[in-house]
Amino acid sequence: MSFCSYLIEAMMSAWFGLLLLWLVGALANDNLRVAYEWREMDFKYETADQRWAAIEKGDFKPANVIPFGLEVYKHRLFVTLPRWRAGVPASLAYLDLNDTSTKMPALKPYPSWEAHNLAEAEPELISPFRVRADRCGRLWVLDLRISGVLEKTKMYGAPQLLVYDLHNDDLLRRHTLPAGQFKQGSFLANLAIEDGDCENTYAYAGDLGSPGLVVYSWKDQESWRVQHHYFHPDPMAGNFSVSGIEFQWDDGLYGLALSKPLETGFSTLYFHPLCSTMEFSVSTSVLRNKTLATSPDIYRDFKVLGSRGPNTQAGAEFLDQETGVLFYALPNLNEVACWRTSQNFTHNAQSRIFRNNDSMIFPSDVKVDQEKRLWVLSNQLPVFIYDELYAGSINFRIHTASVKEAIENTACESRTSPLPDIINKLGDILNTNVILKSTSAASPMSVSSLLMASLGLLMSFRLF
Repeated sequence: MSFCSYLIEAMMSAWFGLLLLWLVGALANDNLRVAYEWREMDFKYETADQRWAAIEKGDFKPANVIPFGLEVYKHRLFVTLPRWRAGVPASLAYLDLNDTSTKMPALKPYPSWEAHNLAEAEPELISPFRVRADRCGRLWVLDLRISGVLEKTKMYGAPQLLVYDLHNDDLLRRHTLPAGQFKQGSFLANLAIEDGDCENTYAYAGDLGSPGLVVYSWKDQESWRVQHHYFHPDPMAGNFSVSGIEFQWDDGLYGLALSKPLETGFSTLYFHPLCSTMEFSVSTSVLRNKTLATSPDIYRDFKVLGSRGPNTQAGAEFLDQETGVLFYALPNLNEVACWRTSQNFTHNAQSRIFRNNDSMIFPSDVKVDQEKRLWVLSNQLPVFIYDELYAGSINFRIHTASVKEAIENTACESRTSPLPDIINKLGDILNTNVILKSTSAASPMSVSSLLMASLGLLMSFRLF
């Protein structure tokens, strides 16, 4: 090989590497901004004296309070605060979005302080992990009814669904899971609501501890449990590394997200185990038929969509029904990503929305509200469980952006060019290498000029 040919090939390789780096960097804009942040969570007591009295008695231990789930309805942003340890005075609270006086607001217990009083014979709320506001003005609360998960565990009864009227905050209904739908090791930590018909609404609760799905019918006021092996964890996907902490989990069904109703009146439920890199789906026509859903005949009705790739165990997910974009959390990567469900579940159809190794440590929940705003809660959960959070630094954050801003210039934006077209154009340019190698008169300067022009051409196209 002549020196000129060697130099040409070396320059081609260098420019190709630069172009690939530029392509990867263009996959997301990281448009999310921090709306709220806390060193420690705090609550609005009636007086400062009441707050200090609660701290002195051990009823309120700020270091033991961690936000886990979120929901937004009109001007209120709801946050769940499960009782992992003692000293959580209220396990469901909210803040007023209209109050912009601080980025670290104290939370108001929902629906009242009394609802969280563990001294009551039958406490109303014990330890909810997820809440969901439906389009009918109802707040669905999935309460595990276990306190002290990381300490001295106490069970207050079977898990329950509570439904509140968001117009007046009255409790509309309480559904306690019957025996057989809650098994040894069960841990109900996620919730999806199919609310196309307010009087025929269905709730879907994921059990990650004893993998299964509980379906509840508002109209019939009954629930049933669905089993499928796609709900189970992948034994090869249990390794996690978050903020320098290495650990292993074996959690099953976790992420749940619903499409808008199809012409049939049913939706598609997208789901995945936490310890898995795979995504699955099933029609709610299968799940809503109690006889069918509880029979072994549903085996082939569940679909395998595909893998997200190595190290992409996903947590919470939520589907924006207007755009058809599925947003999901990637805790190993400190990242939130997206997939447009109208496309095949391939790498080219997915993109990063936001990644930050400081402000997005363990994205715990993802939601889109009625105003088409994306909300993401990050809470450093592994640090809270296996180490200790430092009260002098920001530990919890809520990020937000409009859906439009979040997916701009990604594979999830509908008006953009698909990646294969871009790669084909890149391939056409790089194929010039064949011509260059066969032309001994080609100079390094002409190669450099050609590649600079190629880079300019590529940057004129919109990626993802």
